[in-house]
Amino acid sequence: MILAEVFERFVVESPLTVMLRILLEQSLSADDVDELFEQYAQRQYHRDLLFSTVVTLMSLVVCGISPSINAAYQSKTKGIGVRVQSVYNKLNGLEPPIIEALVRRSVSQAQALIVQLRGELPALLAGYRVKILDGNHLAATERRLDVLRQMGSAPLPGHALVILDPALMLAIDVFACEDGHTQERALLSRVLATVMSRDLWIADRNFCTLGFLFGLHARGGSFVIRQHGNLPWTSLNDLVKRGDNETGAVLEQSIQLTLNQSLTMTLRRIVVRLKHPTRDSDLEIAILSNLPAHDASALKIAMLYQKRWRVERLFQVLDQCFRGEINTLAYPRAALFGFCMALICYNLLAVLKAALRTVHGADKIEAGLSPYYLADEIRRVHDGMMIAIPPTEWLTLAQLNLEDTAHLLIELTTQVELSKFRSHPRGPKKKIPKPKYDKKKPHVSTARLLAKAKAEKKAP
Repeated sequence: MILAEVFERFVVESPLTVMLRILLEQSLSADDVDELFEQYAQRQYHRDLLFSTVVTLMSLVVCGISPSINAAYQSKTKGIGVRVQSVYNKLNGLEPPIIEALVRRSVSQAQALIVQLRGELPALLAGYRVKILDGNHLAATERRLDVLRQMGSAPLPGHALVILDPALMLAIDVFACEDGHTQERALLSRVLATVMSRDLWIADRNFCTLGFLFGLHARGGSFVIRQHGNLPWTSLNDLVKRGDNETGAVLEQSIQLTLNQSLTMTLRRIVVRLKHPTRDSDLEIAILSNLPAHDASALKIAMLYQKRWRVERLFQVLDQCFRGEINTLAYPRAALFGFCMALICYNLLAVLKAALRTVHGADKIEAGLSPYYLADEIRRVHDGMMIAIPPTEWLTLAQLNLEDTAHLLIELTTQVELSKFRSHPRGPKKKIPKPKYDKKKPHVSTARLLAKAKAEKKAP
């Protein structure tokens, strides 16, 4: 009875934190996580330390609840039963297939819930499942390993390709690479293995290679990919203007690509002549696509490529809301595991936003809700809630079926006070010239400067 009253208090004060805990219990249950480890582990094995324990510790760090793995271990040391070095050994040896499978396992649950909630965003192109592809190189780590201590260069722990479904706003797949110097293109053969008919892939020019374009086409996939300057192509006709959009004039022509001097493919080349240059000072961008004209006009293709920024928003949320790049984890496998755990937490946040869209409307949630404030509330409340309501008390909620879970999430969503999470977008930054450094005056008094400005303002 007392726990029921405590639970109700958290439902009223922080329903989002309650919702996240339910999703964590269902998506990352210990039994499922350990079973997944047994299925995908190649050299690692269970002994005294379960993979589910490592997942729990990393989730605390990624969500900002604990500042480090060591601190998370200290808070849970009674239930772990091994020394902290064993935890780090496990982290440092986690094989990429394990952590990739963990992301995919969490996606299946999140996707089913979003569909059950009817929280999808409108499809970008009817009849196609859009997938936005982008890469992320993990930030340099601290030089904690012997091989790094004498290195002046920044040590890179790896990178990953991420696929975003913009209708679900889920990171639906990830491809991890331990070699920080390997090009993103080296992983494209693995991406091609996942391509299905009626997929529509959107990507930047880094992924514009003959092999990838022909591979997508051969597997029945479509693409909207920015043209790379080094791609060889042959023009079949002149550019023809198709109209204007908010960024500039849109033109189209047909071109031909040739692979290995034997295979050919005819594509549409869409050129957008920009009103304002890009951050790379480009005045026009060229986009290649094999979409049929009856499915997407040139203007539509230009618009689809502009939606690529949604994957950049994903990486922005990872940076602002979660600790997906932990610079103290110098071993590549540990660093990549942290990044993939951040993707899982991002997907759980996406389910929460889908529930909010269902109750409050998509326009209000997409335009006016801050992921940072959502994550901040969960970060502040979660630890205290787990002390007040121990993990064993959540087992009943973890066993709810899909329909009951969706119903409960909607019920909890009605308790959310949206004003607490309203975003406050700032206007464009003004360019301010960099002040010159005066060696004769290395320090200034802020108080004196304020007093001087105040006096000048009062002077007639």
